[in-house]
Amino acid sequence: MDQFLRQPHVRYTRNRREWLTDAFCGFGSLAFASLEAQAAAIKNPLAPKAPHMPDKAKAKSVIFLFMAGGPSHLETFDPKPLLNKLDGQKRPAEFGEAKYQFVQNDAKILGTKRQFERCGKSGLEVSDLLPHHKTIIDDLCVIRSVHADMVVHSAAQYQCMTGRIIPGYPSMGSWVVYGLGSESQSLPAYAVIPDPDGALEAGQPMYLNGFLPAIYQPAMLRPGKRPVLNLDLPEGVKLSDRRKTIDLIRALNEAGMPGEDEEFAARISAYDTAFKMQTEAPEVFDLTKESPETLAMYGVGTEPTDDYGRRCLLARRMVERGVRFVTVVHGGGPGNLQWDAHEDIEENHPRMARQSDQPVAALIKDLKQRGLLDSTLVVWGGEFGRSPEAQGGKGRDHHNLGFTMWMAGGGVKGGMAYGATDAIGLKAIEKPAHFRDIHATILHQLGLNQDALSYLHQGRKERLTEVHGEILKDIIA
Repeated sequence: MDQFLRQPHVRYTRNRREWLTDAFCGFGSLAFASLEAQAAAIKNPLAPKAPHMPDKAKAKSVIFLFMAGGPSHLETFDPKPLLNKLDGQKRPAEFGEAKYQFVQNDAKILGTKRQFERCGKSGLEVSDLLPHHKTIIDDLCVIRSVHADMVVHSAAQYQCMTGRIIPGYPSMGSWVVYGLGSESQSLPAYAVIPDPDGALEAGQPMYLNGFLPAIYQPAMLRPGKRPVLNLDLPEGVKLSDRRKTIDLIRALNEAGMPGEDEEFAARISAYDTAFKMQTEAPEVFDLTKESPETLAMYGVGTEPTDDYGRRCLLARRMVERGVRFVTVVHGGGPGNLQWDAHEDIEENHPRMARQSDQPVAALIKDLKQRGLLDSTLVVWGGEFGRSPEAQGGKGRDHHNLGFTMWMAGGGVKGGMAYGATDAIGLKAIEKPAHFRDIHATILHQLGLNQDALSYLHQGRKERLTEVHGEILKDIIA
């Protein structure tokens, strides 16, 4: 509970400056009459809100399975037979230029040892690296033409999460909760479940609320078997006594609150959130409530799937109870503990796939059998892919010009491939999809208009997509 008490969880969503800006920008004097009504209505910023486009809203929640470090599209979902034919040769000039972080100008094409198989009714190709994905391929929309702007981890992670290449901007999870609120009053609206191996290059700023009010920051859960500490009441403390303590703290804080201080108001309400977590949420984090069959399906209790299996299962339990956005990170700590296969892709990727393949497939199956997949948009991918050229003979470098992500559920078509890279997987050439297009599509499936979802910051109305993202309409069911 300590981390919840330390985090401000509630604050008002708009300040006086924003109200007056809107008042004088189009509404004139009529807006003054509505200011009091607005102030009265803004009592709980996390209360559920209607989407901008109710008729477009297919999903109610999002689970982002973030494969940190950059999984190779060439070893997973985007087979390129020409790679093996060109193995050991320089890249043919007709494919153009590419800038890498470490690959040298004289680098040679690296073939792949992976075998691809057409799977399911759709016949989409899946690598032998991901045998469990083969069983869910008809539920996946594989986007093979993703591209981004940066080739270094930190900037690419910022762009993947926030739409910008520098820190200080709100994450997509924060934007979604800003737009829709939460359907749960006893759990965080937005949660990040990190990898136990450690932090990533971009650190916590990539998950945070940026300039959005503090209420929209994520709850950073703990990796391991105890995601939240101190959920139980201390020995000898009654529930009624704890409630009196919370009420007293609130009264004392409100008595000393210095006027319109949103940060202080958020911190006051954090105690109420913590109390609700302590009284209503412990069972959510108790995976022993699940059947042995469900635990086995996720790989809980066996290695190497136990950790990621637990975290994927927790994500399902959270969205089932109204949590709006959950990011489940796979890969953490330095280099090779992520999908960051610089030295030897045939050591790194099989190891990372063995940890995550079964839990990810189990999550899709579990959501589907519970009737939750239609209302939950699941997104899988990293901050970039891997290079067609070899790094150091057996590894692949970072690669942002063309790579793969996938979506499932939430009104997205399953069993289809969208877009394409060229014959060696170097560049997205068919229906290229920038990160901002991915973000725009996620918002659209939640019924949120990317332009209307804005926030006044330093005199400019900011948004997740920065300029304007193209919705990937072909993937929408």
